[in-house]
Amino acid sequence: MPYDIIIVGSGAAGLSAGIYAGRYLMKTLIVRGEFGGETAKAGTIWNYPSTPGMDGYEIMQKMEGQAKESGAEFADGKLIDATNKDGCYTVLVQDSKEEKTFYAKTIIFAQGSERRRLGLPDEDRLTSKGVHYCVTCDGPLYGGKVVGMVGGGDASAKGVLHLADYVEKIYYIVRGDKLRAEPVNEVAMRKLGDKVVWLMDTSVLKLIGEKRLERVALSREYNGTTELAIDGLFVEIGAKPDVAVPVSLGVTLDKLGYVDVDNMMRTNVPGIYAAGDAVNHFGQFKQTITAAALGAVAATSAYEYHKTHGELCRVHLRPAASSTYDVKSAMVDGTEVLTNN
Repeated sequence: MPYDIIIVGSGAAGLSAGIYAGRYLMKTLIVRGEFGGETAKAGTIWNYPSTPGMDGYEIMQKMEGQAKESGAEFADGKLIDATNKDGCYTVLVQDSKEEKTFYAKTIIFAQGSERRRLGLPDEDRLTSKGVHYCVTCDGPLYGGKVVGMVGGGDASAKGVLHLADYVEKIYYIVRGDKLRAEPVNEVAMRKLGDKVVWLMDTSVLKLIGEKRLERVALSREYNGTTELAIDGLFVEIGAKPDVAVPVSLGVTLDKLGYVDVDNMMRTNVPGIYAAGDAVNHFGQFKQTITAAALGAVAATSAYEYHKTHGELCRVHLRPAASSTYDVKSAMVDGTEVLTNN
């Protein structure tokens, strides 16, 4: 039986959509992917209503539990493809063991974004060998050590504050001459004193190290040299939306490469919606609370479409084996129906 809705992503947008879809009594499947999205990696979160000072991973656990209580089912794995036939979507998911196929009447793409990389030689080779993209995941490995943070926005500022709990010193490497962080986070960083060395108008040009990262080459001199010895480098320079599968279905993108949606999270393709960091609805203001709101809106739109057009979905319409009658069979909502014509 096809699902009424498949939600791709289990961050704040996807889980919020799952909660709402379940309460609308839609048969719901959430493709988990990387659990919790960016919120699960954020460390302690102070600005999500009703949960001040709660770890982001814990917030996502509670949200997942609420989605399950609402009736949502879960499938672990990564979305690898989706197709549209006769108003029904076929979704392929790859887990650690096998490829699984699911069918749905509607889809919400809420799989978020992929971390942007520096694009430097040896970056792939040194990833997880001194070069990292998740402070929450890898910051504790650098207790008492010296690290660098590349960024300038609010995510990098939060990363610096999180790293300060572990490391001896942080070189904060900012390409521009101004920060784009929330003022409260900039103030908190300033209070760290000489634990944070501010390298403004500076870029990382090269990653140096054999078995693991040892130094980085900078675009400007610091203390008479352009090479900086560090134990680890964290990169927080934004993200790019994961849009390959939506595009394969004919979904259009906006000028910045995000899924183009209207105010109700509808794409140009009937039955397909998007939410969270896959869209640019609030511009650069991407927060847990906005992602959750967009997920709720997307689920509501999908529900309205499902009420009107849900029966368009016909899976595997095909001729039956030959018989003495002119018989055709079709899978309708998962049940084989035989018809004489």
